[in-house]
Amino acid sequence: RRRAWTYRQPEHPKMIAAAATIARVIRPASLRASGSALAGRAVQHRAALIQRPAIRALSAQASSNPIAIFDTSMGTFEAEIFMDKMPITASNFVDLANSGFYDDLHFHRVIDGFMLQFGCPNSSDPQSPRAGTGGPKGGSSFECQGKTIKRDAGGNIPDELIDKTSNLPGTLSMANTGQPNSGGSQFFINTVHNSFLDWFDGQTPSQHPVFGKVTSGMDAVNKIGKTETNRRDAPVTPVKMNSLKIK
Repeated sequence: RRRAWTYRQPEHPKMIAAAATIARVIRPASLRASGSALAGRAVQHRAALIQRPAIRALSAQASSNPIAIFDTSMGTFEAEIFMDKMPITASNFVDLANSGFYDDLHFHRVIDGFMLQFGCPNSSDPQSPRAGTGGPKGGSSFECQGKTIKRDAGGNIPDELIDKTSNLPGTLSMANTGQPNSGGSQFFINTVHNSFLDWFDGQTPSQHPVFGKVTSGMDAVNKIGKTETNRRDAPVTPVKMNSLKIK
């Protein structure tokens, strides 16, 4: 199975060799050069806005979308899942969460000033070299708006390129291999505005549709984003998802 990643420009020779065989999303030089300090200030500013009680209350009143509760070893955060805008992708995520699929997995790829990636079943062992290559069981299915959607033999779902919500800080977006219909269980949380990952942006071939947004606990997301990582971008101290529940 091909690794489902959201690629930045590889900087280490071994990373360059590995990236040659799989699809990449190249992080623009302007983002790499901006530094984590500028990105951190922008994220903190947006986090302060998103956590204002009045804004959260208005958001809850305006939407009946499901809320996902992420209980991690570095804190808890919540996210609205866009069932109204992205029914197939959202239903796939909710189905996996309700089945306990995500519980006890680990964040397998964290890049400061970029994003956090999660959702590979092989990350139950945080040291596994296969972390980032797995997905749901092939041929499994889930319900979406009264219809049954069947995942393909690789556990992937159909691409849902219909909503133009950008990859803003705090948004949840589907990971894929760069090939059509290659998303499954893996997703990432943006910590800065990665517009070049938008499916409707022409800067790169990347097509990563947004299907949710953090509504509280962005401080926990940013804390995970600052954790020390190794050459594979995996946290040195594993970050575990104790549970991922839908309310």
